[in-house]
Amino acid sequence: AQLVVESGGSSVQAGGSLTLSCTPQGFTFDRSIGLGWYRQAPGNECELVSKIGDGGRTDYYADSVKDRFTISLDTAKNTLYLYMNNLKPEDTGVYYCAAEQPIPVAVRCGRWSQGTQVTVSS
Repeated sequence: AQLVVESGGSSVQAGGSLTLSCTPQGFTFDRSIGLGWYRQAPGNECELVSKIGDGGRTDYYADSVKDRFTISLDTAKNTLYLYMNNLKPEDTGVYYCAAEQPIPVAVRCGRWSQGTQVTVSS
């Protein structure tokens, strides 16, 4: 069973924008569980793209997406978002949202959900 459901993935041209959403199935999102967005491109390992800050810490962004992506948690809607601007072909992959887990990042993709596909063409 999926713990979360992602949506918003699509095919866009380079320079375009997308907003991904993630909603939990039967529980409430909280900053304390280390919510983040991960992605996996074909042939690549899972990587952490962005993570919501907790306990006074700022949000985390991978260097490759800094100043282009913004993560946001709307507690009223119980939804995690990833706002993606100026998309590049290297942003292509399946995007997953998940909480912090005691396993390597490289294997975190797909354990909670099916993800949403983002394809960026040049």
